[in-house]
Amino acid sequence: MTLFTRFTAHVDAALDALTAAGTLPADLDRRNVTVEPPRDASHGDLATNAAMVLAKPAGTNPRALAEALAGALRAIPEVAEVSVAGPGFINLRLHDDVWRKEIATIVGEGNDYGRSTRGQGVSVNIEYVSANPTGPMHMGHCRGAVVGDALASLLEFAGHKVIREYYVNDAGGQVDVLARSVHLRYREALGQDVGAVPEGLYPGDYLIPVGQALAQEFGDLYAAAPEAEWLALFRTRAVAAMLVLIKDDLALLGIHHDIFSSEAELQAAKKPEAAEAVLRARDLIYDGVLEAPKGETPEDWEPVELPLFRSTKFGDDQDRPIRKSNGSWTYFGADMAYHYQKAENADQLIDIWGADHAGTVKRIQAAVAALTEGKIRFDVKLVQMVRLLRGGEPVKMSKRAGNFVTLADVVREVGKDVVRFTMLTRRADAQMDFDFAKVVEASKENPVFYVQYAHARVHSLHRRAAEAGIAASAADLSRLDTEELALVRFASQFPRIVETAAAAREPHRIAFYLYDLAAEFHSLWNAGNDRPDRRFLVPDDHAVTAARLSLATAIGQIIRNGLAIMGVEAVTEMH
Repeated sequence: MTLFTRFTAHVDAALDALTAAGTLPADLDRRNVTVEPPRDASHGDLATNAAMVLAKPAGTNPRALAEALAGALRAIPEVAEVSVAGPGFINLRLHDDVWRKEIATIVGEGNDYGRSTRGQGVSVNIEYVSANPTGPMHMGHCRGAVVGDALASLLEFAGHKVIREYYVNDAGGQVDVLARSVHLRYREALGQDVGAVPEGLYPGDYLIPVGQALAQEFGDLYAAAPEAEWLALFRTRAVAAMLVLIKDDLALLGIHHDIFSSEAELQAAKKPEAAEAVLRARDLIYDGVLEAPKGETPEDWEPVELPLFRSTKFGDDQDRPIRKSNGSWTYFGADMAYHYQKAENADQLIDIWGADHAGTVKRIQAAVAALTEGKIRFDVKLVQMVRLLRGGEPVKMSKRAGNFVTLADVVREVGKDVVRFTMLTRRADAQMDFDFAKVVEASKENPVFYVQYAHARVHSLHRRAAEAGIAASAADLSRLDTEELALVRFASQFPRIVETAAAAREPHRIAFYLYDLAAEFHSLWNAGNDRPDRRFLVPDDHAVTAARLSLATAIGQIIRNGLAIMGVEAVTEMH
């Protein structure tokens, strides 16, 4: 139980007592009651909005209710002072021993400090990356990959069962283009002069080894054969080769999915037909004619009757066709079935999409709501593009890839941890610049460096204390003063940050918190630059050093835990 959940329980107990006394009605909804740090630290250590939230439904005055609640909270041994502010906010100041005990809790729980059971084992399917299997990963895929993977780790840390999934779009026209591009490289491997790669095919050199492998396996069997004889085979082999590339690239970022779901297999298993049958049974699909395109109507447009999903019943601006006029599935029809399949095996769904897919969010949310009768929570997190710079100048494209900068090249240049941390230093829906010069800069303005430097300082302190024969075990934490305990107060917010970030599906909050924690730690550390008595290591005062070493140990532990959620390793020294 964290400090915040413990005091939430104290507030609940106080409310129970007021209910038993007849001051409050028994059926009050307390879900919006919070216990959190006050916005102004000078007001206290904790604050609750209980009186403000409950007074109106209880038919009482919020200030009067706050005074009654404050009286009950004053009886808690850990509470030094309770005050009522404004119209009814309640502020609590805790005894210093609470914060000293929190240091022991952090160190004692170690890698589990901040871990929560709030998720209650609820299963969450997170689908992320899901790039078309037509080539290696590029930096356009990177941010969504990191956000999705960090979110998965965050939800696991918060007590959820998580399924990491990648959807392989291997049934569309783009994989036919891939097969034709590979056939060109196959003929090239056989010694044919294929000239420049024609417009419309994939030009990247990464397809050369695929063509060579096919030439070695089949010789010239398909060199002059009609497309109908080799297209399906080359498509299967090319997609398999691209998935190897994709998995290798993701592994460079420390990303591994639990499931790779195939769109082709989904359609072969008749999942779209099953989803259509469910919706028709609920009168949510009908045969109708789409409205003419807005603006000037194309000359070749003619009204065609199609099966339409009633997405307008769920907030969409128009009903959506699930099949084309030739009977094949629309992108929406296939995606609808895919989400139906995911919902059969998870309690909640999350999709990580590029911002260019924003227009399809409502229709897929409508489909999930219809297919699951609103029983499955479904969130879509949109991720903005990343602009690559080097010293402020746009980065040129990769020759090997053909027309983009590969993820592998970026990771090999700056490292996995720098890439992952940087991708989480802004909200996913905010645009981002990734400057190769700045992300490796040794300055406070570079969050990656600043947080890692804090952890390296803790490790350095342990090494120097050991050389001086000082250990943190059995430290007298009463030697910590007000400034040092203020750092503990901030550190103790980590479990709450984990829970709120998980509830909001926002892993960047962990990065933001770690930066602020590092800033508080560096500030305390740097106070020793001018005052030797404020240093963490005071050679002639082993008791103070041991207490400060315990404090630093706790800070280092939280940094490691937060970085682990982000998929970043905590360094022990800076180079």
